[in-house]
Amino acid sequence: MTNAGSQDTGFQLPPNSIRSLLQNPFERRTLVEKLQVKELGPDQPDIKIRQQASEKGKTYMRGFSCNWYNRKAWLAGCSHVNAVFCFPCLLFKTAGTDTTWTVTGVKDMKHLSEKIKKHECTRAHMENTVKLAMLGRVNIATQLDEGHRIGVRKHNEEVDKNRHILSKIIDCVKFCGAFELALRGHNETESSDNPGVFRGLVDLVASLDSVLDEHLKTATVFKGTSKTVQNELLDCMLSVLKDYILEEVKNADYLAIQADETTDISTHCQLVLVLRYIDIHNDVQERFFEFIPLQNATADTIATALLGRLSTILPEGQEGRLIAQAYDGAAVMRGATGGVQRKVKDVYENAHYVHCYAHQLNLIMQQATSHIPRISTFFSDLGGFAAFFSRSFKRTAVLDQVVARRLPGTSTTRWNFHSRAVNTVYEHKDDLLRCFQTIRDSGNFDPPTVREAGGFVRMLEDEDFCFFLALFHKIMPHVDMLFNQLQKRNIDSVYITGIIQRFTNSMQTIRDSIPSLREEHSGSVQQQPTKKRRTLGQGEQQRLATEVCDTILSHAKERFSFTKHLISATLLQGDLFPEHTVKFPDSALETTVEAYPMLNKAKLKTELTLIYENNEFKACSGALTLFQFFMENNLQGTFTETVSLLRILITTPMTTAESERCFSTLKRIKTFLRNTMTQDRLNALAMLSMEKKLIRNIPDFNNRVIERFATQKDRRAKFLYK
Repeated sequence: MTNAGSQDTGFQLPPNSIRSLLQNPFERRTLVEKLQVKELGPDQPDIKIRQQASEKGKTYMRGFSCNWYNRKAWLAGCSHVNAVFCFPCLLFKTAGTDTTWTVTGVKDMKHLSEKIKKHECTRAHMENTVKLAMLGRVNIATQLDEGHRIGVRKHNEEVDKNRHILSKIIDCVKFCGAFELALRGHNETESSDNPGVFRGLVDLVASLDSVLDEHLKTATVFKGTSKTVQNELLDCMLSVLKDYILEEVKNADYLAIQADETTDISTHCQLVLVLRYIDIHNDVQERFFEFIPLQNATADTIATALLGRLSTILPEGQEGRLIAQAYDGAAVMRGATGGVQRKVKDVYENAHYVHCYAHQLNLIMQQATSHIPRISTFFSDLGGFAAFFSRSFKRTAVLDQVVARRLPGTSTTRWNFHSRAVNTVYEHKDDLLRCFQTIRDSGNFDPPTVREAGGFVRMLEDEDFCFFLALFHKIMPHVDMLFNQLQKRNIDSVYITGIIQRFTNSMQTIRDSIPSLREEHSGSVQQQPTKKRRTLGQGEQQRLATEVCDTILSHAKERFSFTKHLISATLLQGDLFPEHTVKFPDSALETTVEAYPMLNKAKLKTELTLIYENNEFKACSGALTLFQFFMENNLQGTFTETVSLLRILITTPMTTAESERCFSTLKRIKTFLRNTMTQDRLNALAMLSMEKKLIRNIPDFNNRVIERFATQKDRRAKFLYK
């Protein structure tokens, strides 16, 4: 029995006391602390329990006797709650243990003898008693045993071999994922002549690796090429990549998300999620994170799915780090009251909405073409050229012979709307005219073909069609140039402002030159021997051409105008520095601090004033260039607020082209595999394809996957070292 000093009345509880074990459970303690508790044994203070009981009309008092400690060595007491406990069960708490003996304690003295007998007979009590008796003995004994050391060495040698084999199989899975090749063949049996790319690749590696070759020939427990192992490896790879990306996000100051929904070839609605941030090396990263399955494409469904993922990416208390969200132009995404962006902003107040600028360009061109009936008809007629030749090899043969150039198809889903078709028809207009005349005069074609060819001849001789063809031939190069610039990944709001201004200036120049374009077109018409058809007057042609240019200009200014939170980009726009030197942009600074309250207004103003007055900073063309200048010259500690603002501007996505790239990869993966995949398998294959560079840069990627694979469940094959 322990002495009175072990009672629960001191400033520091003894490690074996009941109160100490309840406050600091035994399983959380180190091996040294556990051995100390075992050596001390159960705490057995003198418990003052007095209970009044009645039996056969007589009343008497019952109490706890310390003799019980001598009779049952496993009993422990607590004077604080005046109850007795089972010491082994309190330490190990095996499943099935009666919580009365481990949590509340036994206080019923009348039935104490019966309770003790019943508890001693339970399996849980016996198991816990054996565990306490063997604690610290097995490890010491086995470590001293030579046979044990030999067994450990052999085990580790087998682990080395198994990990080498699994690493080679992982390499094969990575290769197939990187090049979007199907992991499974139609017939993977040993006798199959075409077992699939994955099995063929494994066999190729085995022919170069004797260890893998022997394993494939002799393995009975674990071969590593089954569908189950493939799925488990893909799951482990996805987990490793996601953990790495989340670690990068954890170290980033700010985060932006890009999301869009699409439907795969199985008509399943998918939401793609891309994360944008600046990593610890000060590089801008856009990481594909996952495809999220959706039941439908409503705002509530999409917002719920997004918020669920964001809660795991940004822990509670870090909501302010999400500074931007980018989607496409659909009303369900951009709605000001019930759209996805509004629902996300209600939770993440700094997550300002950014419309994809490349989508904006598409909307502008659609507005300029589809909303003007005469222009809409022109593009419908233009689309007929490619359709005419695509229906017949015989027609295409004449096209190749006369024009020596194929006609590109037009598609409203292309962001550079009909550009190639306009340029090709304009540049080869005379050749196409001869081609259609050849078809009409050859006598080798059926009447419908001859009739359609005649329609195209009249179209190419139509003065209105030729005028609009010349107009859009001037407009489209600027659209193409803007589209290509908007697709760059490392662009920022400062860079966007400059290229949009150049685009609008070009459109204004074309608008001003419409009269000269009309005169130039009329001159070329008079030189043609064929009489031209005209349905519109010169004034009407110029009016429509002016309307097209005005529509593009007005929508460009409206759709590309900075929203409130993007006014901050003007603070760091290099060509405005001279103007800011004369008059500081106080209103833009107020708006910036209101949008991003984490910035220190007074210090930011001081830093910006110095930047505006220093000529060396005026050469910086964009936010990314200026940010790199600060980092390369170790000025981030001096210009703390400016660097924070630059991080915000750079993290804010100006395009969702990355999401669209994910969509095309999704379609390629589904097409190549041609089978039904689980969502985890789809996510893993997409990740392997789109983040192949990241996989190469992760140190010990294969070892991380093997560790995850080995601990996923109990495996008969050995992958963990002793």
